[in-house]
Amino acid sequence: MPKTYFKTNVYDAAIERINTVFDHFERVCVAFSGGKDSTVTLHLALEVARKRGKTPVHAMLIDLEGQYKATIDHVFEMFSDPDIKPWWICLPINLRNACSVHHPYWCAWEPGGEWVRDMPQHPAVINDQSFFPWYQYRMEFEEFVPRFNEWLSKDIGTAFLVGIRADESMNRYKAVRKSATIKKCAWNNIQWSSKFKKKDKSVSFYPIYDWRFEDIWKYIGEKNLSYNRLYDYMYLAGYPPVEMRICQPYGDDQRKGLDMFHKIEPETWFRIVQRVEGANWGAHYAKQKLMGYKSGLGLPPTFSTWQQYAEFMLHTMPPDWRAIYDRRIKVFLDWWAEHEYPTNQVPDKAKRRLEGKKKVPSWRRICMSIIKMDMGKSLSFGFCRKDTDRLIDIKNKYDNL
Repeated sequence: MPKTYFKTNVYDAAIERINTVFDHFERVCVAFSGGKDSTVTLHLALEVARKRGKTPVHAMLIDLEGQYKATIDHVFEMFSDPDIKPWWICLPINLRNACSVHHPYWCAWEPGGEWVRDMPQHPAVINDQSFFPWYQYRMEFEEFVPRFNEWLSKDIGTAFLVGIRADESMNRYKAVRKSATIKKCAWNNIQWSSKFKKKDKSVSFYPIYDWRFEDIWKYIGEKNLSYNRLYDYMYLAGYPPVEMRICQPYGDDQRKGLDMFHKIEPETWFRIVQRVEGANWGAHYAKQKLMGYKSGLGLPPTFSTWQQYAEFMLHTMPPDWRAIYDRRIKVFLDWWAEHEYPTNQVPDKAKRRLEGKKKVPSWRRICMSIIKMDMGKSLSFGFCRKDTDRLIDIKNKYDNL
């Protein structure tokens, strides 16, 4: 679908959007990560709030422990602003680890372990597991955020400003488009908003969804605003803008940036290697064909079909890990069998192109998912609490032996 351009520049449009949010909500909270987009969103919210006399602006950060020191330095700088009401979450959160087949998850701030960093000393830090009545040990990041939003908005309606930009990735573009095209997802027909539940008092807004990379830095530079200096180090290290990520780097997509750690913060990297299983291996191989990137190495000559290769790799997996893959592969194949896609009528060259767009099933796609250790993500599977709990229980069982 083609984009529609307006005469208003993105800065004026964002200020207007945030003013609209303050018109309708008594409390505004920014989802803050320390990255450039959430930093700009927080600066914009502060700019509007100060002019309207509606400070403080709330800001919620989920601290993932294994992060750059430069990011945490920036968090301290931002959270020292008296016009910000910070929520600095340092609770045991379950996180994906795509660097190890034996430990596919790791837990930030796990009790009893040696952490990558010391617990931050700041009045806003929340590390008491009983603070939130709904919190569960080793909650998923995706579970925590909506529960926090619901909890914070239980007394009055609360707007949550999220700094996602459609220009940054196709997934983020789709997130904005979903609210724009499905009316029930938007609040008051505002396209740059989304509502998690109909009766929920919390609403998410994307005020900088149409900003480009250049707009972010133009705003920071012209206003002389504080920002995460990690981006300077990434630039000096030669990384292109598309690879400048500050989130925890052990996930299925994020692990491609693992090699940045030992170049930019070797002291932090040393502790990460000790803390996260497979991190060093991931830094060496995550971008290579060996891990299925750039179309992989192809079918090994010892196998005549991709199905044989997939079955061989499944056989070498730990039983509990294999059980998850077996179930997900069955669901994948059954779904395509039900939809009866005529793959036998598609030429091989066209089939490979359709595979890349996830338009056809194939055992090659299954093999790439196994090689990447992505738990079926490339087969269109998402987070599943049942599988996560099972793997955590197994880890705890063998850790206690």
